[in-house]
Amino acid sequence: MEKTSFEVKAKFIRGFSDKTRLQILESIKHSEKTVSEIVDVLKGNQSNISQHLACLKGCGIIVSRQEGKYIYYSLRNEQIAQFLDIMEGVFTQVEEEVAACEKNDELDCCSK
Repeated sequence: MEKTSFEVKAKFIRGFSDKTRLQILESIKHSEKTVSEIVDVLKGNQSNISQHLACLKGCGIIVSRQEGKYIYYSLRNEQIAQFLDIMEGVFTQVEEEVAACEKNDELDCCSK
């Protein structure tokens, strides 16, 4: 069965719906980084970070390039950076409501 445009859009948005993935995106927003550099910035686990990078790459949000033995990750384009900035701007306006909302936790509406 072919996915509808809304299903594909929802899948794309889920790429942004994880704390670690958002941290990764913010860490590479202004300059590309290797997995090791991202792990250092996030103080995370390399295996976990690599899984999130694969998700972000699979959703078309980030790209990679290899230089020697290193793979560098960056945002796909400036529009992704702008999207992150827009999300931040909207978030600052609704932060209190989001923090107080119990529906997201109860319904687990954002996981799939």
